[in-house]
Amino acid sequence: MQTLTPNAEIKREMRGLLVPAWAIAAEIGVHENTVLRRLRTELSENDTKKYMEIIHRIAENRAAV
Repeated sequence: MQTLTPNAEIKREMRGLLVPAWAIAAEIGVHENTVLRRLRTELSENDTKKYMEIIHRIAENRAAV
């Protein structure tokens, strides 16, 4: 049985789409370390959805360039 880390889905999307924490931080308006610290504990469903939307938006914008 594999133990999932907090926010494993978000971290998997970040790695898969090659979206760095600093890009998410810039979008939210916080420091990169704040994003990494927030991902240490499970986010609420709303925050998870917000992070996933940001990750996909960053990936789409990068692909469009």
